[in-house]
Amino acid sequence: MTSILQITMITILRLGHRLGRDDRISTHCGLVARALGADSIIYSGEKDDKMMESVNDVSKRFGGKFSATYEENFRNVIKSHKKKHYSVVHLTVYGLQVQKQMKKIKSNKKILVVIGGEKVPGEVYQLSDYNVAVTSQPHSEVAALAIFLREYLGKKSLEKKFTKPKIAIIPQAKGKKVIGKK
Repeated sequence: MTSILQITMITILRLGHRLGRDDRISTHCGLVARALGADSIIYSGEKDDKMMESVNDVSKRFGGKFSATYEENFRNVIKSHKKKHYSVVHLTVYGLQVQKQMKKIKSNKKILVVIGGEKVPGEVYQLSDYNVAVTSQPHSEVAALAIFLREYLGKKSLEKKFTKPKIAIIPQAKGKKVIGKK
């Protein structure tokens, strides 16, 4: 049986990265996207090679084919993905409840998940196929992304196997066990 992780294409678009202000949160968006089953993340806003290198380095060391790239114009990213038949899912506190939209969203096997940073331009709401909220309360885009990927991929998001790791964490009840070369 083919798993949903093998037949989906999930790209994350992180809007409005700001140098010196969003380094940690943008890095965490990339790490969560990778860990929970997305294929790539595209950053827009201010270009931050160091931050993207950090996310790509995790993929090189811990395995998998995840990539972090930069595109200056988020509109072009959204429009090009729509031309490739991706559904655009914008995670926003102002959207419809994700649990009530998930059945429709799951019918799409190629999705571009848009997550904000600074104030999201109104155009994003219009370009998106779905504007969904994980809750109608203020929250982090990292949390929204994690919850969305878990809802979309189900338990498989927590069981993803990463190919060709140089480093692997071995689960332990206490202590830390890591194998491989750092």
